[in-house]
Amino acid sequence: MFCHAVYTASHAINRAYAPYLKALGLTYPQYITLTLLWERDGQKINELAQQLQMETSTLTPLVKRLEALGHVTRNRGKKDGREVFVHLTARSDALRKQAPNITACMIDKTGLTPDELTDLQKLLVKLRDGLQDAKPAERDPP
Repeated sequence: MFCHAVYTASHAINRAYAPYLKALGLTYPQYITLTLLWERDGQKINELAQQLQMETSTLTPLVKRLEALGHVTRNRGKKDGREVFVHLTARSDALRKQAPNITACMIDKTGLTPDELTDLQKLLVKLRDGLQDAKPAERDPP
């Protein structure tokens, strides 16, 4: 079944990442948040939430924990004090240097070729976008 395959694959990915992230003192959602910041530092918390498909109220405690661990800082916007920007620290830069090793290990664990991984990523993005873009009536069962 489609839903079972997606569900169990998601759990398998989380379990596969767990030992690597445990050694770094991170959870999977924290790691994914850092990867987005490594791509573009200084993002607004609502931008990160959108990319992670989380509510800001869910992401804020996660970012506060990353801040407590010394991986990020949070700063209020100068023009609009309601905006919160998240910035990387030197400590998160050190983690960034380990990320390619984690990625390489994870790629090896999949047993997929680079072309298969590229195709899979494209299909997953298409699946995600299709489900997100569907109108509510199109999502509801008959």
